[in-house]
Parts: sequence; structure tokens; C-alpha cells
Amino acid sequence: MLRVPLIHGGGIGHDIVPAVKGIIAAAGVAIAWDEHLAGGEAAAQGHEPLPRAMLDAVRQAGLALKTKLQLAPRDARVNYNILLRRELDLFASVRPLKNLQGLPARFQNVDMLVVRELTEDLYASIEHEIVPGVVQSIKVVTETASRRFFRFAFDWARAHGRRSVHCVHKANILKLADGLFLEAFRGVAKDYPDLQPKEIIVDNCCMQMVSRPQQFDVLAMGNLYGDIVSDLGAGLVGGISATHGINVGAGVKIFESFHGGSRESIGVNRANPLPLLLPAIDLLNALGHQAAAERIHGAVERVLSQGRVRSRDLGGDATTTEFAEAISAAL
Repeated sequence: MLRVPLIHGGGIGHDIVPAVKGIIAAAGVAIAWDEHLAGGEAAAQGHEPLPRAMLDAVRQAGLALKTKLQLAPRDARVNYNILLRRELDLFASVRPLKNLQGLPARFQNVDMLVVRELTEDLYASIEHEIVPGVVQSIKVVTETASRRFFRFAFDWARAHGRRSVHCVHKANILKLADGLFLEAFRGVAKDYPDLQPKEIIVDNCCMQMVSRPQQFDVLAMGNLYGDIVSDLGAGLVGGISATHGINVGAGVKIFESFHGGSRESIGVNRANPLPLLLPAIDLLNALGHQAAAERIHGAVERVLSQGRVRSRDLGGDATTTEFAEAISAAL
């Protein structure tokens, strides 16, 4: 039986984790889940927020399924999702932005990838107060990290049959920082003659996305732009129900739900399970269970297209359990 680490961040994870596990079991895939509570909820219970056993299990397995980690109970400035990336040296995030049949969206026929660098930029969190009332935040860009990131982006694009890669930047203003990032892109692109390299300024990229998103294939960018653009893109294809991603490091892939909250704010057994089910489908593909992954994806689209069972955020009144049971039945 497969043994897969499952990083449980608490909150609505208590509802969507059993829902997703049940759907996978209904598809005929037997997985022994190695569950680890992490993040703010673990800290609130007096446990380590990023337990060593969890980190070791992920490194050993080379992959994991993960819910969003909740904030620290006494210090909301501590973001355990970012700390986990640093612990595992997760340097790139891949966010597929693609329509789901039956899910209302502002645009159809969208199929793009947002690839985001995770280690540098303003997310290095280097900031200080120069004098009272004046704060300086430092954007970090290095050639080494940029070239590693772009080589990954081009490799991923090639492996998944993509045709072009856009570098999203602001080098017209940040001539040194984004200029270095752009030069790294141009240098790496020369080694991939089968892929068309393109360049676009980030504000124009956003305008083009909300005008004609179908024109884009792969968008590669730094940490801050990637955070903004990936959520913008999610809004174009149906919101949180169509969002998921894979955070990648050396020998490690975390199949991750980027959305989550507390049960107090969303309600017990009221969360939409799709933000965790979609990365679980990608996980099954990575484990070699392509047929089961396709069956689950098809079941999701059938339930959405029928429109009878939907969670509250999709305009229905179904509970998490009812939504998951409908998907299992559609298998």
C-alpha cells in the first residue's frame, strides 16, 4: 500500500481532508496516509508547528498532500506556509489555471500555467525601520536562484507539451533587480530552442489576462508578481474551486491547497473540498494512478455540470460531506 505524508493545517482541513480521502478510496486507490498536524493549530495545542517527523517524512517520500496552514494563535505575522517552503527549499510553485466543465467562469477555454519563484523577491522579508515613520523593505534577486527557477520553468513547460514561456517582469522600472531576473530568463531560454520565449511587463500582463487570457501558455515570474497574478488568474476560471498547485524543491513536490480558513468563519462541514481534491488528483497522477485521477476529475465535472449539489460558495447549500458523496457516487 502506498504511504503518503498528509500535512494537515487545521481549520477547514478537519472537514475537507476526510472528504478527499473518501473520494480517493472510492476511486479504488489504497493509500496509507501519514498525517501530521502543523501550523497555527498545532502551535495552539502545544505542539511544534513544523514537526521534525513531518519534515523527515516528506523528504523521505519526496511528496506530500497539504492543506493551508493556519496562522499562529498569538502572532498572526508568523506565516507557517512560507516557513515550510524555506525548511524544504521549495523554490518554485506551479499553478494550473484551467476551466472546469460546469464551473461558472468569466472566461472559457483558458489553459495556462503560472510558475512562481518562491525563495527571493520581497518575500525574503528583509525590512527594517530606518527612523520612526520610515520603513525599508529589500527586494532580493540573485542570478543563481533566477537561473535555477527558469531552468525549472522551461523543463516543466517542455515536459507538459507547452509551446511558449513568458517572463513577467517590471524591468522598465526596477532596472537592476528585475533587469537581472530578465537577463537570467534570456540566458536560460537559449538552451530551449523548441520553446518560444516571450517577455511582458507585469501590469500589461494583468490587463491582457482580464482581456484575453486564452493567449497565454506559461507565465514565469518572481515571488510577489506570482502571488498576485495566480490569484487574478484563479478569478478568471472560477475562483477557489479551480485553484490548486504544486510547490517544488530538490526531490520534493508538495501538492497543495492554497485556500483555507477557520471553521468558525466558514462553518463546520461547510467547506468546499475542491481546493484540496484538485491537488490530490495531481498527486494521483504523480503516483502513477492516471486512470483514477481521470475518473475523479470526470466525476467532479459531472457533479458541477448537473448543478444539483454545490457548496455554499458555489451558490448551493450542500455540506462538505454531501458534496464529496456526490462526487464519489458520480464515479
